[in-house]
Amino acid sequence: MATPLKLMTFNILNGGGDEARFRGVLDVIRSASPDVLLLQECLDWEEDGPRMAAVAEALGVPKEAAYARLGRSRPRGSGKTYHLGLFTKTPIQECQTYNDPAFLGHSIAHLKLDWGGQTLNVIAAHFDSKNENLRFVEARYLRSVIDPADFKKGLYVLGGDLNALSSHDPYPVDLESLLRQSMTTKYHLPPRFEVMEELAEFGWLDGLYLKPPARWITAPRDRGGVHIDYRTDYLLFSPQLARRVGQVEVVPIAQESDHFPVQAVLF
Repeated sequence: MATPLKLMTFNILNGGGDEARFRGVLDVIRSASPDVLLLQECLDWEEDGPRMAAVAEALGVPKEAAYARLGRSRPRGSGKTYHLGLFTKTPIQECQTYNDPAFLGHSIAHLKLDWGGQTLNVIAAHFDSKNENLRFVEARYLRSVIDPADFKKGLYVLGGDLNALSSHDPYPVDLESLLRQSMTTKYHLPPRFEVMEELAEFGWLDGLYLKPPARWITAPRDRGGVHIDYRTDYLLFSPQLARRVGQVEVVPIAQESDHFPVQAVLF
């Protein structure tokens, strides 16, 4: 029988910000103490850099490639690189990073871990923030790099900031009007949900709705005097792994980031 395993995904906003905010990010990580941690927006971090080392220390894992990896993203038009931070208390057996600029805005990483004698496939992603068409290409690309037969029978989790909306979330009936008032265009007008529908069609199950959630909002936003609550951060599971998921939770935080972490425990 596998021991319980805790997962967390967390967009830390621009690499964690200044030293004061980054210390707050470390406090969130230290308090949650996940067994597998997926970070997005590790802006311009380096594999041997101080922030990678600080996160590894906060988790109590060695600063070695078997436990701490940087999923390198392709540079954006600005030249900035929003890498993925990949940390695990279980040694990484394999790690594959995809960052083809023809298909991906940032990157996708696929980790393989041993969990109670079975292979746990952990996929970290940070989808494009600008456009649902681009995110849909990323979702299709993700589909292309996963063997569907293995997905159906295997243990897979997808975690990250997908920058996409789910039609299952309780958005207000006037969401389109609010988006117009706030001049928010990244979700389109009217708002679109194709990315999450594409992932669901492949077989991914939304962890937040495996059991009734206590919270669903991961990205509250105020723009143009308009407040809108969003969820863009997800933990999704293959059908076999979904059977072994406990409560998936959104972790409320203060000023550490503009995204709330999402965590789950596997049994």
